[in-house]
Amino acid sequence: MTEKGTISINAENIFPIIKKFLYSDHEIFLRELISNAVDATQKLKRLASMGEFKGEMGDLTIEVSFNEKAKTITVSDKGIGMTAEEIKKYINQIAFSGATEFLEKYHDKDDEQQIIGHFGLGFYSSFMVADNVEINTLSFEKKAEPAHWNCDGSTKFEITKAVKKELGTEVILHINDDSKEFLNEFRLKGILDKYCKFLPVPIKFGTTTEQVPDGKDEKGKDKFKSVTKDRIINNTSPLWTRQPSDLKDEDYLSFYKELYPFSEDPLFWIHLNVDYPFNLTGVLYFPKVKNDFELQKNKIQLYSRQVFITDEVKDVVPEFLMMLHGVIDSPDIPLNISRSFLQSDSNVKKINGHIAKKVADKLNDLFQGDRKNFEQKWDDIGLFVRYGMISDEKFYDKAKDFALLKNTDSKYFTLDEYKDQVKTIQIDKDKNLVYLYTTDSGKQDSYIQSARKKSYDVLKFDGVLDNHYVNFLEQKLDKIQIRRVDSETIDKLIDKDEKQEAVLSEAEINKLKVIFEKALDNANSTLHVESLAPDELPVTITQPEFMRRMKDMAALGGGMAMMGKMPEQLNITVNANHPLSSKILKAKKEERKVELAKQAYDLALLSQNMLEGTELTNFIKRSVDIATN
Repeated sequence: MTEKGTISINAENIFPIIKKFLYSDHEIFLRELISNAVDATQKLKRLASMGEFKGEMGDLTIEVSFNEKAKTITVSDKGIGMTAEEIKKYINQIAFSGATEFLEKYHDKDDEQQIIGHFGLGFYSSFMVADNVEINTLSFEKKAEPAHWNCDGSTKFEITKAVKKELGTEVILHINDDSKEFLNEFRLKGILDKYCKFLPVPIKFGTTTEQVPDGKDEKGKDKFKSVTKDRIINNTSPLWTRQPSDLKDEDYLSFYKELYPFSEDPLFWIHLNVDYPFNLTGVLYFPKVKNDFELQKNKIQLYSRQVFITDEVKDVVPEFLMMLHGVIDSPDIPLNISRSFLQSDSNVKKINGHIAKKVADKLNDLFQGDRKNFEQKWDDIGLFVRYGMISDEKFYDKAKDFALLKNTDSKYFTLDEYKDQVKTIQIDKDKNLVYLYTTDSGKQDSYIQSARKKSYDVLKFDGVLDNHYVNFLEQKLDKIQIRRVDSETIDKLIDKDEKQEAVLSEAEINKLKVIFEKALDNANSTLHVESLAPDELPVTITQPEFMRRMKDMAALGGGMAMMGKMPEQLNITVNANHPLSSKILKAKKEERKVELAKQAYDLALLSQNMLEGTELTNFIKRSVDIATN
């Protein structure tokens, strides 16, 4: 008997289809069909465990095949199957959820999270690539008759009796001319690898031939025979679904290689396993990133019950952890999601906050458990921590106890430890504690040496985020100022209101200033002649901390593009107590005085890596002349 009818579609249930599929990648049709097949298989297993199905389940492998000549793709399972009435209910009434009804019926049983999907809706993604779709199915119910459903993509369908002896459902897609790309082994294998490689039911795609030992030949040599094996494309028990207590380090490293075959081993990892107030499992790995802030960020994969959803997880994972690698799986996130859903969903926000908390707890455990090992990893993980502290107040509250500062001697301190380290000596006349730092210990070495002569400590802030981090710390730390070691002369960096005895008279200092003004001719500089320690440089060039920070932020794209184009505003300090100052004043000819002053100034520029081009060439020639005359 043949039954014909019209698929029930109205404005209320057609819009979800348009919303979820019209602008989606067409390749998701295969994910949806396989998700349905997994659903059907899981339902049968569950009914068997409850004693409501007493038959033999046998091999439950889902099969995917294609026929390029016939232009068909077939997905078949050995699951729960459907009766003709169920086809009309679940397929013809678009967006009616068979999974939802199944869960409601068995709501008091365990393992309800194993049911993935919304059968009717996902099934219709098939018509994005197919002109015609067929279903052959046989229900597990006693005395059920096999049924065949056929639809050409319109609202018309046809249901007839089928010839099918095994339980389960077979979906046959007759691929349209615009979608011939999917009639290709490598294209289909790519889609399966992307969406289905961790599904909980084995999935077969094609076969492979292997040579296996087959005894000895008459001459005693090994014989081999060809054996054809099914090609199972998925790992049904991925690492994140297992208990951490059952896993070893090599298991985590092996899984990392499975996810990222060409990556360097991670530093460590966090195994997530939450069942309240939301469901979440996963493993997050900390890669070695150093200061590479432009590292690819789409490395965390989001799954829903082992079905891949996306690797764009910005709203699920805190921004500062986007550089982590790994997997997050939550049944509370639907398969078909939009950016607006992720931004507004309350479960997503809870997951985001929980991940940040788990990461902070893990880092604190590592710090408390093995500080030496933590310090060895700090150069690799410091970027995560600093970014997190800047962007997430709750993370800062936890991280301030294990966040480390590193000095130029490669010693590490927590924020509290460093305060204790320098509080007796690096305090200015106003009782402010002053932290000194360098962004390039090689280029700023002369300034670091000046600080060391005073027994001052110098921190290293040479990371891509450290300009922001320095500003952030100044806001958070009370009565503490942070200054780059080359932003002032050492006596002014930490002003203790201690005056150095002058070697020159006031008149001589004024004469020295006039000579340097002739030599410099720099309209953007401010010239000072001061009495510094005789062993300090004859001329020191510094840039005010505020102006330099503004330029650094502009260079990072901080919205102040014009700042990057402004000429350098420099402070030039001539050391009146240096022997060279007296030598300049004693020179007989005015030209010689200016020449020596210019040489001292160029030396200061050179120490700041600011001497180049013609000025550098002239400096070299002048140095040769001075040395030979």
